[in-house]
Amino acid sequence: MSLVDRLTAGLVSKLVDLAQAGKLGALTPEAAATTVFTLERPKRPEHGDYATNAAMVLTKTAGMPPRNIANALVEALASSDVFSSAEVAGPGFVNLRIRPAVLHAELVEVLRAGAGYGHAPAATGERIDVEFVSANPTGPLLVSHGRGAIYGDAVARLLEATGHRVVREYYINDFGNQVRLFAQSVRAVAANKPVPEGGYQGEYVRDVATQARALGALADENDDPLAKVCVTLMLRENKRTLANLGVAFDVWFSESSLHEWGAVGIALDQLRTGGFLVEKDGATFFVAKKQADGDADDKDRVVKKSDGTFTYFASDIAYHADKIARGYDRLINVLGADHHGYVARIKNSLEALGLPSDRFEALLFQLVFIYRNGEIVKSSKRAGNIVTIDELLEEIDAAAGRKGAGADALRFYYLSRSANTNVDFDVELAKKSSLDNPVFYVQYGHARLCSIQRKAVEVGIALPHRLALGEWAKLVHPDELGLARKLADYPQVVAAAAASREPHRVLFFVEELARDFQSYFTRLKNEHDPIVPPAVVRAKDGWQASWDMEKTRARLAWVSALRVVYASALALCGISAPDRMTRPEVAASDPDEAEET
Repeated sequence: MSLVDRLTAGLVSKLVDLAQAGKLGALTPEAAATTVFTLERPKRPEHGDYATNAAMVLTKTAGMPPRNIANALVEALASSDVFSSAEVAGPGFVNLRIRPAVLHAELVEVLRAGAGYGHAPAATGERIDVEFVSANPTGPLLVSHGRGAIYGDAVARLLEATGHRVVREYYINDFGNQVRLFAQSVRAVAANKPVPEGGYQGEYVRDVATQARALGALADENDDPLAKVCVTLMLRENKRTLANLGVAFDVWFSESSLHEWGAVGIALDQLRTGGFLVEKDGATFFVAKKQADGDADDKDRVVKKSDGTFTYFASDIAYHADKIARGYDRLINVLGADHHGYVARIKNSLEALGLPSDRFEALLFQLVFIYRNGEIVKSSKRAGNIVTIDELLEEIDAAAGRKGAGADALRFYYLSRSANTNVDFDVELAKKSSLDNPVFYVQYGHARLCSIQRKAVEVGIALPHRLALGEWAKLVHPDELGLARKLADYPQVVAAAAASREPHRVLFFVEELARDFQSYFTRLKNEHDPIVPPAVVRAKDGWQASWDMEKTRARLAWVSALRVVYASALALCGISAPDRMTRPEVAASDPDEAEET
């Protein structure tokens, strides 16, 4: 239970007591116990830590003016050991301030729970299949695929953090004309001939051709065996790319297997029996039906062409029926925004098969634009008119001198925007090791926390792993308490991000955490009140006796709590939390600054 949940429960208890005492008009204790109201942060910090609209919500049921209810609640909270003050504001809001000891207790909980803080118990939610990427295995993964991969992976991480059992699934489109065309393109390139019309071009096709020749796959003139080899080779490269992004799948599901098992034919037979298929001009169509929620596919869709070949939609019908048969409570597909019409189409087909369409959910993401020196990047040296994920990862890794820097950058930029908005990725900015690069800024915040702890150990101060509640008493700086309140928000942030499928909420949270801590750190320097005694203090004999070690221990434990939540939030986004980072622009002539970085 989050701090806000506990505070809300405490307010409900007070309202029940007031109702029992007859101080809330016609409100009964039972009605008070089931009251739903908000408890949230005021827009202006000077108004308090939290504000509630409970009095205004209850006014009709109680038959009392909201300010009268608010005054009764304020009076009841006067002796609270949780709230230090409560006051009526406006038409009946109640502004609340909580005691520092409440926040200290939350810090104790953060350190006790560790990486599990803010997470729900495992296996307490739904069993969910999250299908994402699922790019045709006819070429390398592009930057657009990267957004789907990162977004899908972050949603899966959030769902797991909130107790759901998640299976990550990749649907391999290895059936139909496109894979045969890929094989024909590879064969043509291997023979130094023009690729067929609509075929695949680029250096990667030549690479596949070289490997296929080495495997002897070009000897058979039948395109189907060659297609299987080409798909296998391409998938191997794409799996490596995904691994470099930090994305792994539990299930790799082959479209061709649906046809081999007869699943597509069975699904279509069932639809035909139900009267959902019609024949037109030698082709077979699925008849569109209006969805109960008002969403509709506006036309009949081909499932079998006049030449006897099946469409992708025919496979999709059987595929989603198979997912439900595997026992998932929810099916989530992560798709590009151009797949909007696909949602109603799949729901229609599931309902036609007598399956629960409300289990299906589609998450759509918008486009990615890559910029270099202010210009949109439109081509690739390796693969023709495409930009691959591998190119960006390698370039950023090389600039940072660290493998994984590119993945961190892509994840940050892709998740720093809602999936409903386009992403502009500035390659040159992402390569910078400076605080104007937002990826570096956020990661540097975690590295600074680690640096503070290292410095404490270096000067002979042992890091406190846990503190008893009373030992936190000297953690009273307004910024420290403010950051403790922010840590207490983390469970709600995770829950809300998972429920809304919006991982950018977590990234916004950690960005705010980074900014707030940097502001605090700068303020302490200006106030000459650093966490760790600086060199000028340590130069004096007997400095330990005059230094406030109790406050330092409380602050160092607070830094540990910050690290726990900071690293947890980054991990939910799949971004690393480095222990050390270098700022080239920091002047070595500033000893204290050099020590703390």
